[in-house]
Amino acid sequence: MDRLSTPDPSSLTAVASAVTATAGVPAAPGAARPLRKVAVVGLGTMGCGIAEVLARAGREVVGIDVSDAAAARAVASLEASTARAVERERFTEPARRDLLSRFRTCADLRSAADADLVIEVVPEEYALKHEVFTALDALVRPDTILATGTNALSVTRLAADSARPERVVGLHFFNPAPAMKLVEVVSSVLTAPAAVAAVTALARELGKEPVAVGDRPGFVADGLLFGYLNQAAAMCESRYASREDIDAAMKLGCGLPMGPLALLDLIGVDTARTVLEAMYSASHDRLHAPAPILGQLAEAGLTGRKSGRGFYTYDAPGGTRTVPDAASPVPSPAAATAAGRAVRSVGVIGSGTMAAGIAEVFAKAGYPVTLVARTPEKAEAARARVAKSLGRSVDKGRLTPAARDAALAAIAPSAVLDDLAGVDLAVEAVAEELTVKQEVFGALDKVCRPGAVLATTTSSLPVIACARATSRPADVVGMHFFNPAPAMRLVEVVRTVLTADDAHATVREVCARVRKHPVDCGDRAGFIVNALLFPYLNNAIKMVEEHYATLDDIDAAMKLGGGYPMGPFELLDVVGLDVSLAIEKVLHRAFRDPGLAPAPLLEHLVAAGCLGRKTGRGFREYARR
Repeated sequence: MDRLSTPDPSSLTAVASAVTATAGVPAAPGAARPLRKVAVVGLGTMGCGIAEVLARAGREVVGIDVSDAAAARAVASLEASTARAVERERFTEPARRDLLSRFRTCADLRSAADADLVIEVVPEEYALKHEVFTALDALVRPDTILATGTNALSVTRLAADSARPERVVGLHFFNPAPAMKLVEVVSSVLTAPAAVAAVTALARELGKEPVAVGDRPGFVADGLLFGYLNQAAAMCESRYASREDIDAAMKLGCGLPMGPLALLDLIGVDTARTVLEAMYSASHDRLHAPAPILGQLAEAGLTGRKSGRGFYTYDAPGGTRTVPDAASPVPSPAAATAAGRAVRSVGVIGSGTMAAGIAEVFAKAGYPVTLVARTPEKAEAARARVAKSLGRSVDKGRLTPAARDAALAAIAPSAVLDDLAGVDLAVEAVAEELTVKQEVFGALDKVCRPGAVLATTTSSLPVIACARATSRPADVVGMHFFNPAPAMRLVEVVRTVLTADDAHATVREVCARVRKHPVDCGDRAGFIVNALLFPYLNNAIKMVEEHYATLDDIDAAMKLGGGYPMGPFELLDVVGLDVSLAIEKVLHRAFRDPGLAPAPLLEHLVAAGCLGRKTGRGFREYARR
């Protein structure tokens, strides 16, 4: 579906007037009818938030709900939030009273009869939404715009069933509506440009960032977000990693504000399942087929925070504080816990950014580090990279000059692998090519003392293949640092079927000493972070291929609607398109899922040498340094 362009504000008036006049509705010369009075149908969490946003922007708002309790909660919520604003001196008391006077509630849809805009946010059931739209058709003025807040159902279907489909749009706010900047403006093939222009202008006046999209389940933000959440749920269900480790990995490894399972609980497991069902019915992509655990939890009434239990257990229905439950990690009895091996010195193999960063991490923690590269010049260059990084930390006040000097003195550069004969932990950080890594591990097997732990920092290759290159696979473990290693707290600790308990325990203990957060996972492609991150990035590329949305709109949607620190295309250009493609290929080969096949656009860009920031051009162009 072709993406509809967001209109230029200066053209909104002319477009609205022309189309409204064409539709037979009187329009004031040169002016679109202002959306001054708005009815919000459905006063759940989202309806309350939207009503508050509108009232704060000076609109007259009527909230409509058949439940008196919901109406009372909406009033109480607005009173409480505005009282807090007065306390924080963001509002004056007279302004608060004026705002509250603009909001009223009612149980009868007829109170929307003179509204300029009606926003429907009832539960995600088509029959219910259809009933609301049918009733509104008979009540509202001919020029009233009807907006649905759905994030899963077809706007086109609702419009087609309406008496005046040209007035029906999607207006998808994000929760919590007062705080989230993104609003997706969704048009069907039946929607008049005037309606799109009017609600787009309103969104801007509300202080939001509107993104215009076509009608398909999930739109942009949820279309990318829910596939990722679904995969996380399936990962948890398979017991590949614990819920705590999955959430910690995505927060620490990707800078996300919440882990995926905690976010599912916040959204509502039942809501997520509904959205995914709609997405799967449209795409038939297995990545969108709801994980069975979502159905099991929803059928059991374990829908997340609102019920008090979902993937986690909460202190009360609607509560935010998790409490221990049967799935909570508990310390194992001392007798059953393997003790790690003593680590007094560390070897790092490699000379690139990751190798230098890992060497810096260990040196700052007080470990003597032997940094081995292929040539003396490369080893010295890697140590110089560490010195530069330490110098920046001193300049920023994060490190004292004495600590810098001590850390740098702890690193001994070398071009001789035999210098690792006495280390207790050897960490390989060479190129992400299996044959190269196997060659290194074969050499380490001959050089390192018996009992030394051998770790690989691979992000996508099988750890067991490195282990089998040695005569001691029980000593081999994955230790996946994230770039930049000195700053990123996460380490994925990857255990193969042959890894010894004490080797695994050694790496976890070392992580604690170097102030990193270890998460445990098995030896399969992508581990936790890349297995969840790269399908999401690949799906973003497919959206652009299908001309559904632009790079800028997708990046904006994920930053503003999902809380991501970077949009997917910003991140792809930083990671490197060649690196991204290699990881996508590994995931596709490992899981044999057609939905994981690399997007052709990614392959074309890599073939053209457009690899991202490092080449000056990827999805975007960058100034050469």
